[in-house]
Order: sequence, then structure tokens, then C-alpha cells
Amino acid sequence: MTPTDDARFMALALALGQRGLGRTWPNPAVGAVIVRNDGAGPVIVGRGWTQPGGRPHAETEALQRAGEAARGATIYVTLEPCSHHGKTPPCADAIVAAGVARVVSAMVDPNPEVSGAGHWRMAEAGVVVEVGVGAAEAARAHAGHIRRVRDGRPHVLLKLAVSTDGKAGLIGPKPVAITGEAARARVHALRAMNDAVLTGIGTVLADDPLLTCRLPGMAECSPVRVVLDSALRLPLEGRLVATIQEAPLWIMVREGGPAEREGALQQRGAKVLRVASGGGRLDLAAVLRRLAERGITRLMVEAGPTLAAAFLKADFVDEAVLLRASTSIGADGIDALGGLPLEALTRSDRLILAGTEALGADTMEHYERR
Repeated sequence: MTPTDDARFMALALALGQRGLGRTWPNPAVGAVIVRNDGAGPVIVGRGWTQPGGRPHAETEALQRAGEAARGATIYVTLEPCSHHGKTPPCADAIVAAGVARVVSAMVDPNPEVSGAGHWRMAEAGVVVEVGVGAAEAARAHAGHIRRVRDGRPHVLLKLAVSTDGKAGLIGPKPVAITGEAARARVHALRAMNDAVLTGIGTVLADDPLLTCRLPGMAECSPVRVVLDSALRLPLEGRLVATIQEAPLWIMVREGGPAEREGALQQRGAKVLRVASGGGRLDLAAVLRRLAERGITRLMVEAGPTLAAAFLKADFVDEAVLLRASTSIGADGIDALGGLPLEALTRSDRLILAGTEALGADTMEHYERR
């Protein structure tokens, strides 16, 4: 295979891995492609991606599809194949057993249970192992897995929608449509690519949101809905509770807080999780740790100005999507970030503008951690 071939097939593996984003937690969403060249040029003989719930792994899927054609072939994988026994045998052993001649791996798995051991295991068995093709792209694709393993919290994506005059809603607060249909569709797609979406009780009381993915054919891709509700004020008659069968609902409550309504919410299928608090508000670091402990790797924050600003101030924003509308709200509007100018995001020394995209009449700006 030429370096051009390697780059091309790794790009395909990365694209396949994206199919699992938001659906494989607590495992990473990996992609794998098996290619052989018998003299007439490279031919793809197997493809795979991590399945919902995290298993089977991408390598297992690709090997099963390739069958005997995997012998002597090259496998491209977006993350180091696992080397430890979990609920399934190690993928590194399966690759060796299948007779694969060469492994092209995008990056070392930071998981201490792997951390290079998978690559060594295959190399010691005589497999040629090359690491680093598509490494930068793989680091973005596996940002949630990396953040959870290294920092004990999920990768956080903050989504904001603002009018031309920098407002996020009406005083009250009152709900108001800011962006158009194309931007709203993109938000639904982003929800599907994250394990969980988080909001505050203020947004719930004001907007009665669903926080599901409502794109055609993607209802099953809705994330876990997480509500920060220190005093457990979530309405039992609200749409979040009514749609628990469509998408899980987790409510984060302060330790020692009210317990009267907890039973009623649990009977309806909600999970009530108690975390540390301070000054009457939940500790965001404790919230993120608790979510990571429960397997969440990618978290989308869709919240009001106060909570959005709190995530930004605490330096928990790893990525941000700013949807700029083509309409204004006026003097009755509230700022997008409570107590902070919008420039705290757009000119942050911790975030850099990675790209812009037109979505109908609106514009999406994408920021990434430096």
C-alpha cells in the first residue's frame, strides 16, 4: 500500500466510526476497514464500526465480514485494538488469529488497560504495526473517550443560538425561535452524535423542551437527557417525563436535597442522581465526574445563559457551536452568556474558530479547544 492508499482507507475508517457516535458509550466509536492487494490493486474486503452499546467492536465486525479474505490483508483502525479481556476477547488476538499481515492504527488508546499493549501484542505475533496515520482526525473523533480516560469527565460541546444583536431569548425568560429550520436540523444531528444532552431546570420550566433527535428515521439516536435540578422542581407533567420511553432522563439533584418527589419521578422511569453542591448550585465538576462514571463520553450542553456561562467560566467547554441568526430580538432580549460578553466565547484564549458554515439564512461557527 502507498501512503496515499493508507490515508484514503483511514479516512474511510474514520467515516465509518462516526456512525457510532452517541450510541456506543461507554466505549469509543471506532471504525475499521480491511484491504487486500493481490496484485490488481487494493480491494476492500471488510468494514466495521462499533455497534450500539459498545459491542461488537469495529475490528470484530470487519473481520467477520472479511472472513478468510482477511488473511494476509491490511486492517485500518481508528484506535488501537484492545488487548485486555472485557466482555469480549481482545481484538488484538482476533486480528492475529485471522492472519492479518499489517495493522495501520491511527493512535494509541489512552486507556491504561491498553496504552500500547495492543500494538505490542500484535507486533510480537509477527504482524506489521504502523501507528499515526490520521492521528489528528482520530483524536477529534475519539475526543470523548480520551477526555473521560484522562480527565475523568466527558468531552463538552456547548451549543448557543444568538440573534444578530447577540441575544438568546426574551426577558422572563420566554422561549423564542431564533434560528431557521436548517440550523434546527443541525442541532438535532448534533444531539444524535452525543451520548447526553444537558440543560438546567430554568430552561425546562421556561421552554418545556424535549431535547430529543427528531430527524426522520433517527428517533432511536436520541441522547440521554440530563437536567441540573438541585431542588428537584422538574414538573411531573412536562414533556421530558412524558417521553422517558423515547429517551432516558437523568436528573441531577444536590446531596441532602428534597426527597418527596424523587419516588414519583423514579416510578416514571427517571434516574435521580445526587451530587455535591455549593451556594445552592450543583458543582459542575462533580456533575461531570458523575456522568463519566456512568459512561458518558460526549456531552452536549443546551442551556440558558447562566449555565452556559458557568461552563465557560469553569473551563469545561472543549468545543462550541455558535448559531448566528439573521434576525434580531431587540431590547427585550437577554444576553447569550449570563454576566459575560459573547466575546468570552468568540475571542477566548482557550477556544479557536475552526470553521464556519451557512445553514440557510443562519451561520454556524465551530470552535475547538486550542
